[in-house]
Amino acid sequence: MLDPRYAPSASAVVRPVVRESWQRSLRLRLNPDVLFAAVDLAEDDLREYRALHPLSLALPTIHELLVRHTFETGLIVAVGDQSGRLLWIDGDRALRRKAEGMLFVEGANWSESAVGTSAPGTALALDRSIQIQGAEHFSRIVHPWSCSAVPVHDPETGSLLGVIDITGGDDAVAPVTMPLLEATVAAVEAQLHVLRLDRASAGRQTSSRTPRPADDPVLPSARVRRSTTLHPAGALLSVLGREGGRLEVGEEIVALGGRHAEILTLLAWHRDGLSARALATHLYGRADAVPTLRAEMVRLRHTLLPVAENLFLDSKPYRLRGQLELDAHRVLAFLDRGAHRVALAGYGGRLLPVSQSPGIRSIADEVSGRLRDALLTDAAVETLLDYARTEEAAYDLDVWRAVLRLLPPKSPKRIAAVTRIERIEAELGVQPRATPVQRPRT
Repeated sequence: MLDPRYAPSASAVVRPVVRESWQRSLRLRLNPDVLFAAVDLAEDDLREYRALHPLSLALPTIHELLVRHTFETGLIVAVGDQSGRLLWIDGDRALRRKAEGMLFVEGANWSESAVGTSAPGTALALDRSIQIQGAEHFSRIVHPWSCSAVPVHDPETGSLLGVIDITGGDDAVAPVTMPLLEATVAAVEAQLHVLRLDRASAGRQTSSRTPRPADDPVLPSARVRRSTTLHPAGALLSVLGREGGRLEVGEEIVALGGRHAEILTLLAWHRDGLSARALATHLYGRADAVPTLRAEMVRLRHTLLPVAENLFLDSKPYRLRGQLELDAHRVLAFLDRGAHRVALAGYGGRLLPVSQSPGIRSIADEVSGRLRDALLTDAAVETLLDYARTEEAAYDLDVWRAVLRLLPPKSPKRIAAVTRIERIEAELGVQPRATPVQRPRT
């Protein structure tokens, strides 16, 4: 039963959705008199992470439909990531300064597990639109505020990308607020979907003009235009957790098929270049595949030349003339700086996970291995727990056991960790350790 001390008032009728959120907050041992919001991302890390986040491409749409109407209306708009971290906040300037008093700031964690019931955190927890008014917030410091939030989904996979929130006074939960917010989210998702359709259409055109060899079934590259320039100094190739590549050059986005993404990844990783035989071995596993490689390089040059002249490929050895950064490079750079949480946030999954190229699998092993080692060695327990919940570490006993060692003795999360370890041992047929992990007392 819900502790009556946390009800808004003795006579208040608590909505079931709010009551259930309070119960989750209580199970996490949150204190309604202490706000646990923490700034997870410092200024430099926040800037880098926002540049990598897909919702950065939708900011002009969000500004046009929401933000520009809020400057004199006593409302602020926040855009958060899938973990509840606030990435962008805009709107009424006086209200933004006031919101800083409850740490509603860019870089702060407003997930339900951090602050209890709030619109952005609970919308993500339930994966649905929600409005939270005044004393419905779990934390008493937030009771003067009201908010509405709608989650944003990836139109291709359906996975959560983040959340858009409107915060303020009563107007933040007015009847017209939610339809406006839902229409904005629909426009954002439609914009991302249009980019996908444009890539597919351009890909079909490229495919009809340039036949591909029978042994290379991956999709061809496609080019689309985006509205903002996030990487003016060079080009960025995103290959983490992707079957193909996403190449960003100034105002252009090039969707690369698997083979082209593999080649550029190998050349970006081996900056001094590779001989034709070495690149063929990395790519196909055979040094005698040089003729096939040369034909593929011609197609890749044709793709790059209109949008990335500075990246034009040299031969003898094969190498890139211009600057090309991998998203994997950024993850490793964050690890070297000790920014483990930011590195994990930028790690979208194993590098080109469906690739069978020996050189790519070697790079993928190195990146994932360095991430795992760094997190096991130095990461805070919450970051390590986030990693343990990823697909890559879901059955990694060493990671889960490290989580259990780091969790405080009275942490309610220990029960879930113990249960997970027991399940892994049972499913994999692993013999439990001689000294079994004791379940915490409740």
